[in-house]
Amino acid sequence: MSRTYDCNDPVQRTRGIASAVRAVRQGKLVVVPTDTVYGLGCDAFSAEAVTALLAAKGRGRDLPVPVLVGSLSTLTGVSAQTGGVIAELVEAFWPGGLTIVCRQQPSLRWDLGDAGGTVAVRMPLHPVAIEVLRETGPMAVSSANRSGRPAARSGEQARDQLGEAVAVYLDSYPTDDDAPSTIVDVTGPVPRVLREGAVSLELLREVVPETAQAMPSP
Repeated sequence: MSRTYDCNDPVQRTRGIASAVRAVRQGKLVVVPTDTVYGLGCDAFSAEAVTALLAAKGRGRDLPVPVLVGSLSTLTGVSAQTGGVIAELVEAFWPGGLTIVCRQQPSLRWDLGDAGGTVAVRMPLHPVAIEVLRETGPMAVSSANRSGRPAARSGEQARDQLGEAVAVYLDSYPTDDDAPSTIVDVTGPVPRVLREGAVSLELLREVVPETAQAMPSP
C-alpha cells in the first residue's frame, strides 16, 4: 500500500525520507520533489525496478531514464566525461535544472533503456531529493506522470496519475511551473540542446557560446 508523507512537517519529512530510502533499496518506486517537476524514481542499478518505472509511466525503452545524483563528486562515478565543457556546465548550473547527456562509465552494469552507452545525469536543487539521493546513491528518475499527460507539480498530482504503482510519495511545496529540466548532449563536437526547459539557450551560451540549438521536431 502506498504511503504519502508531507515533507513540510519535520517529523513526517524524517520518516518519509527513511521510508523512501528503504523502498528504493527494496527495488520499489518512489516519488520525490525536485526543483523542476516531481520525479518518479528507483534504484538505477535494478533492471527490474527500471522496468517497473517504465511500465508505471506507460513508456518504452526507446526513451532512456535519466539519472539523478546527490553530489557533484558522484558524476565521476557515472560519466566517462568530466572535464572541459561538462565541467563548465556543471559549475554554472548544478545543482539545478540542467540534465547533461554524456558517455557513461563503461564499467557500469545498469539498464536504463536504449541509451547507446550514454547517460543523462542531473543534480537537482531540492533538499528533500538531495537527502534521499545521498542515502541511495544514483537513482533512475523520470517525471512523475503517465506518458502523454502533464508533469506532476505536487505529490497529489503524481498520486492521481501513478496510484499504487508507487510505494512512497514525498510531498512538499508545489513547483512553480511545469517546466522540465533542459537537456544538453555533450557527447559530440559541440554541446547540443535536446530539450529546452528550466535553463534557457541564452544562459547556456553565456557559459558555452558554441552550444547548438535544439532541432525542430519533424
